[in-house]
Amino acid sequence: MNVWYQIVSILPFEWAQPGRMMFMKNALLAIILLAPVFALLGTMIVNNRMAFFSDALGHGAFTGLVIGGILGFITPMWAAVLFSIVFSTLVTIIRFRSGMSPDTIIGVFSSTAVALGLFLATGGSGQAVRLSTFLVGDILSIGKNDIVLLLGVLIIVLVLWALYFNRLLLISISASLARSRGFRVFRDELLFTILVAVIVTVSMPWIGLLVINSFLVLPAAASRNVSSGSRQYTAFAVGVSLLSGIIGLFVSYSLNTATGATIVLVMALFFFVSMGVGRKG
Repeated sequence: MNVWYQIVSILPFEWAQPGRMMFMKNALLAIILLAPVFALLGTMIVNNRMAFFSDALGHGAFTGLVIGGILGFITPMWAAVLFSIVFSTLVTIIRFRSGMSPDTIIGVFSSTAVALGLFLATGGSGQAVRLSTFLVGDILSIGKNDIVLLLGVLIIVLVLWALYFNRLLLISISASLARSRGFRVFRDELLFTILVAVIVTVSMPWIGLLVINSFLVLPAAASRNVSSGSRQYTAFAVGVSLLSGIIGLFVSYSLNTATGATIVLVMALFFFVSMGVGRKG
């Protein structure tokens, strides 16, 4: 971390001076680590038309937080992670085994999870969970231990990406073709959905439940408008995610606005610009 602080001190900002506003330096590093994670996962989410699913995961995490608070967990986040894993697993199993539309199944689970969370949160248990913190998020609260966690998450995603990218890409194009090639479609999709569930839940305190789905969808959607191949698609998505995160952090600091929401607005701007560029191309 000391090396990072020395690098940041080169920047021409007041908060970048040595020994000052360490929370901004930690937040900047967190964004640099998180941006590739969300961009890589987002490309597959957009390819597989899973934007609704990733949004539903946030609803499942909300219920997990409430359950963790009721059960007296010191850190309700781990209950949310467990509930999100169960949630994503059930949705994937039922989606594969039933003949219902995926949107219908996801909608049922999503609405049920929200209703259950609100039911438990407004009950007479007397347990209070500071849900507003998770709804809005605060990346400026990130600490050194959280940075280590994010670094581990980035490494895991990069390794799994290298191992499973071709499989997931083929599945997104044609699940039948993937099966004919010997790929275990259910296993691969289950692994991917669990990975997304864990990362969405872990990142929720810093980004916010209300906007976290946009971190996954917008960079990939913007990249898809202007890219002509899978490599370009991935590279542009990472670039949009990274630039949006850095610009949004600086703007939110200057205007004293919610960082997660500000970053999403920058991502949305990139998306609308990409629509114009893509149409001209």
